[in-house]
Amino acid sequence: MVVSALIPFIFLSKYGRQRIGIRGTRRADQLILALILGIAASLILYWVGLKLYGNSDQNWYKYIGRSYNLSAEMADQEKFIMFLIVAFTSMIFSPIGEELFFRGVIHGSFAASLGERRASMVDSSAFALTHIAHFGWVYIDGTWQFFLIPALLWVVSMFLVSVLFFSMKKKASSLLGAICCHAGFNLGMIYCIFYGLKF
Repeated sequence: MVVSALIPFIFLSKYGRQRIGIRGTRRADQLILALILGIAASLILYWVGLKLYGNSDQNWYKYIGRSYNLSAEMADQEKFIMFLIVAFTSMIFSPIGEELFFRGVIHGSFAASLGERRASMVDSSAFALTHIAHFGWVYIDGTWQFFLIPALLWVVSMFLVSVLFFSMKKKASSLLGAICCHAGFNLGMIYCIFYGLKF
């Protein structure tokens, strides 16, 4: 994430950084809307996963949640502190690093030749495919597995969420819109993992 966040500052001029959306915004209302829409998107994805796959490892949030080593025996206060730490870090590092890279550098690299809409398809596709690292090939009980349909649904969902991030960038006229939306999505996802699923 740190490398992704630094790329625009290493390779782009001040003008280039502004062109890809690294600038402030006068649309604070759009930042709040972006945060709310990000949370809503994560809750919809939680509901879909629960309806289709219940509390099984085919549920993307359940599999991602395995990495936090949650258990039913964990004390409420310990769980809450862990939730705060994970939520805070997931709302800062990946939204800033990934948005500067995907909605910033990658999008900006294609926007001049393809136009904004097609460039969004490129950066959203790259974002979605990268997120196979979170859920796609899964390692469960000492064996690697690939859940084809759940993985496809996860990738399509990440593509759609990425398009939402881009639309929030446009509404705020700044990457801050995408960052806030991404932070909201991660907050909602972490909340659903910690308090909506059983481990």
